[in-house]
Amino acid sequence: MTKPIVRFAPSPTGRIHIGNARTALLNYLFAHRAGGQFILRYDDTDIERSTKEFADGIAVDLDWMGIKPDLVIRQSERFDLYHAVADKLRAMGKLYACYETEEELDRKRKRQAARHLPPVYDRAALKLTAEEKATYEAEGRKPHWRFLLDYKTVAWHDLVRGECTVDCASLSDPVLIRADGTYLYTLPSVLDDIDTKVTHVIRGEDHVTNTGVQIQIFETLSGSSPLFGHHNLLTNASGEGLSKRKGHFSISSLREDGMEPMAVASLAVLVGSSESVRPIAKLNELGALIDLVRLSRAPAKFDEAELDGLNAKTLHAMAYETAAPRLRALGIDRGEAFWMAVRGNLERFADAVNWAKVIEGPIAPNGARDHAFLAEALSVLPASPWDTETWGAWTIVVKEKTGRKGKDLFMPLRLALTGLKHGPELKRILPLIGETETRRRLSD
Repeated sequence: MTKPIVRFAPSPTGRIHIGNARTALLNYLFAHRAGGQFILRYDDTDIERSTKEFADGIAVDLDWMGIKPDLVIRQSERFDLYHAVADKLRAMGKLYACYETEEELDRKRKRQAARHLPPVYDRAALKLTAEEKATYEAEGRKPHWRFLLDYKTVAWHDLVRGECTVDCASLSDPVLIRADGTYLYTLPSVLDDIDTKVTHVIRGEDHVTNTGVQIQIFETLSGSSPLFGHHNLLTNASGEGLSKRKGHFSISSLREDGMEPMAVASLAVLVGSSESVRPIAKLNELGALIDLVRLSRAPAKFDEAELDGLNAKTLHAMAYETAAPRLRALGIDRGEAFWMAVRGNLERFADAVNWAKVIEGPIAPNGARDHAFLAEALSVLPASPWDTETWGAWTIVVKEKTGRKGKDLFMPLRLALTGLKHGPELKRILPLIGETETRRRLSD
């Protein structure tokens, strides 16, 4: 089997959001599971709106999620190729000049709507004589250029949706080049896919109709086309489509909010699939779960609350080896025992700093102290060394000495030792606080 070559092709006109990340991840995991290649292609032919800042931001976002491109290309550096192929299509009679203005085209569409006809371009430009074209040129009109579709049904086997067809007779000939000479998405995309030998195009289902057009262009230029797969789209919790222009769930904002990259990746990939959403530790483990055929056909809702929960579960299951360098970067170097004690109480990784402060002290008072009870507990506190059995052994003795049990026994001790009503298991925390500090906190 030929190793797959895929591409993710964002426009650097904004920051990518979780829906874009879904496409990127599905491509990356699909290719790398089979030993293939992942191409990051910046579709930056819109020179005015594309910026280096957005392109750099996209690279940072992908890297944060663990996506490492095998090749990076920029369409803004490939215009010579596009110009040459556009000339070839003109010579073949497959790219023809049209002189209608936007206002004229809009009037045509309104007339068609009034007659209950579909808004399909009538190919009037094909009937223009050389003299009529010269007149338009003399008026200062610049043509836009349309691809001449074959009026036929294009069929393909979709990697997600199964057998698909598009009746190209129901479509307008697509504009490939604007009147100002700039390219729309379609032609550069096809040419780059051919040039970089892309084997699989995996993208959102909003491109299904585009695929019928693009397959015709592929066949015109190279005789064949890649395989296509159109996955379901993500919406927000209310069912609204995601938009990078509106800033919906941008990867950068999720990162700044303290989300774990694997939590973001796991939810982006697993929601709307046959797999249950759950914490996944590594991208290769997530990749093993990918089955394009088993993706849902219905839109999948991206719920912030679900991501919050998954983020916490991801931290709760995180191995110390993964956490250790990040703990050191936060100035925490208390070993595996600390991580195993606190990870079950983290919602964000940075919360570990707060638990380090609780262990190291000082802690703030929280309510009235039960001085007499704490004095009795202190009187039977065992001497170190301590381990995770110390807490249980000590509280048994305190219970026998004071007659207290349940919340009346444990809450005053937790408040005195941590200043908080909730937190990690005290059997794990107590050895970290240590005997000297424990005695001080009980006697304060």
